Amino acid sequence: MKRIACLIACMGPIPLFGAVDNGSTNSVPASFLNWAKESKGTDWNLHFQNTVVGQTDPSFPAQYSGPNSLDSHGEFKETVSMDLFAGIKLWQGAELHVDGLMWQGYGLSSTVGAEAFPNGEAFRSGTQTPEVNLARIFYRQVIGLGGDQESVADDQLDLAGREDISRITITLGRYSVKDIFDNNSYANDPRTQFLSWAYLANESWDYPGDSLGYTTGASFELNQPSWTARYGWFQMPRVSNGMAEDMHYLAAWGMVTELERRFTWNNHPGAIRFLAFLNRAHMGSYGQATEAALTSGQPADIVATRAYRLKYGFGLNFEQEICTNVGVFSRVGWSDGSSESWVFSDVDRSVTAGLSVKGAIWRRPEDTYGLAGSFNGLSHVHEEFLAAGGTGILAGDGALNYGWEQSMETYYDCSIWSSLHAMLDYQFINNPAFNRARGPVSVFSARIHWEF
Repeated sequence: MKRIACLIACMGPIPLFGAVDNGSTNSVPASFLNWAKESKGTDWNLHFQNTVVGQTDPSFPAQYSGPNSLDSHGEFKETVSMDLFAGIKLWQGAELHVDGLMWQGYGLSSTVGAEAFPNGEAFRSGTQTPEVNLARIFYRQVIGLGGDQESVADDQLDLAGREDISRITITLGRYSVKDIFDNNSYANDPRTQFLSWAYLANESWDYPGDSLGYTTGASFELNQPSWTARYGWFQMPRVSNGMAEDMHYLAAWGMVTELERRFTWNNHPGAIRFLAFLNRAHMGSYGQATEAALTSGQPADIVATRAYRLKYGFGLNFEQEICTNVGVFSRVGWSDGSSESWVFSDVDRSVTAGLSVKGAIWRRPEDTYGLAGSFNGLSHVHEEFLAAGGTGILAGDGALNYGWEQSMETYYDCSIWSSLHAMLDYQFINNPAFNRARGPVSVFSARIHWEF
């Protein structure tokens, strides 16, 4: 109970970033907020977000621990992020967007020990003091193909306006691959929806990005009334889950294609997306590392086997509104699992499914309740590598009693006022990091999110 009290107490002051002017040096003057809201239009915009997450996991059973294990004695950790987004119209159909990111804090056990890691706002590059980064700076060109048009709402990465439904969209610069690919209406953003890594993206997709989740690249989209085809080419990090990009552009890259089909069922919208990816980076071989470990008697060393290799996989992404204010979703993923996981997680096989309910049913239209579950697994050669003492991005207990990692998350996100939301969340993780010898783990979380 002391940890939960601490969690709520430490999060109390943060909304001052979004409060009206009350004399505090941390508050944003109301006059500035009104000016920003009233002045922005179709030619430019300005947005801000502040998210704070506090988490605690009580002690749990563990037969042993290793270099990438969750601390079985229990912890309390917090993360803070702030983004300032700005967009400007350059000419007809052209926009430039910039996102300045500030982050601070750590995930549980420095963000290792579970594949369905419980905080999507936690980075491997945690920091005691706040750090800043130019997360996004990209140019978008929309080429209309004529015909009917649709409205585009003003948001953090879009200017308000109208576009041809039939169009080509080109995006160039630094941004998150997830800005464009593998989106889902109900499970996509840990700042407003599910917290776990399991639901922010397909965990079997080692999607290109640095340790903060951003990279440089280009994407192309062809949009039609009922379907969209997408293709992207992106840079890969120089080292596993690192910040610096590999400058060998022809040797290290990530490609992804996606076909989205939209439809209605009983007058309720739905969509299904098929994704395929092919990565090339200076990755190690699980088979070679395991073979060397069995010969030497030392823990498997993936670094010693690194060379430019390919990694590929596929994913399905489904969403369906089943009645007004109630939707379901699912993702299924598979990767070849022979080359080293390089960017996102260690998962080779993944299945997720869940439910999202808007609070209009109980007269709280801005509230959301969510419930979801996930299953994460390994290829056989990847399993042998971890059993031989190898470590990955999130997994590596020094040994392995293999089992599929299973997780469940449920949350309630409540609107306090305007764009200020508070959320309480519970997660249960069985066989964390695929290991039957550890867990199960319970994680309790609270989140404060404010934006304009």
